[in-house]
Amino acid sequence: MPDAFAEALAQPGLGLLVFGAFLAGVVRGFSGFGTALIYLPIAAQVLTPVGALVTMSVMDMFGPLPNLPRAWRTGQPRDVGLMLAGAIVALPFGVALLLAVPAEVFRYGVALLSLGLLICLALGLRYRGRLTRTLVLGIGTSSGFLGGASGIAGPPVILFYMASKLPVAAIRANIMVYLFAVNLLILAMLGLRGQVAGPFVVTGLMLAVPVILGNVAGAAIFRPAAERFYRAAAYGIIAASALSGLPLWD
Repeated sequence: MPDAFAEALAQPGLGLLVFGAFLAGVVRGFSGFGTALIYLPIAAQVLTPVGALVTMSVMDMFGPLPNLPRAWRTGQPRDVGLMLAGAIVALPFGVALLLAVPAEVFRYGVALLSLGLLICLALGLRYRGRLTRTLVLGIGTSSGFLGGASGIAGPPVILFYMASKLPVAAIRANIMVYLFAVNLLILAMLGLRGQVAGPFVVTGLMLAVPVILGNVAGAAIFRPAAERFYRAAAYGIIAASALSGLPLWD
């Protein structure tokens, strides 16, 4: 562990990772989403694809912890279970793709996926149909594949599951529990493939501090009366992060 700690401190670009983690936390604090969309394009500039996913999965586990018991009571465990069942099936295929593609392809994929979701959100695109159990299972399957391949498991959940007729509080609770569980599944799957290196875990633990501080800061500056401003700010930061991660700038 001392060696892993020393390697984590010697990680090139550690300052950029801290900045990305804090910025992701701030946006998460005032918008409720955006951690992966902001952190991954930044982290992929200085870490391997696996390193970016491991550090994000580790650092992002701590923020939701205090709210998980309440989210479990508020949400619908059956829906969460269906989505996780789909994710478990598809996640190994996503991880296999992650390990097969070059780092440059990963960076393009993460950046373009972030920009694609951002465009959908900005245009207000949502699924308007009825969410059946089969569709909820499909949401988890597509989310699991994307999570394993890129670390960005949220797009199918945001674009489809948020169309659910459930109360808003239940939808948010389900998404929180589901994404927390998917992070654990990603770590477990990478661990089974022998990809969870000690320095990445230590770096993720270190980055949990700026993420939490960013969450606190973002929540503190948020003003409900200016919700549209904060949403626009979140979109702008996500776009800037995604564009900065494109390899064409190297």
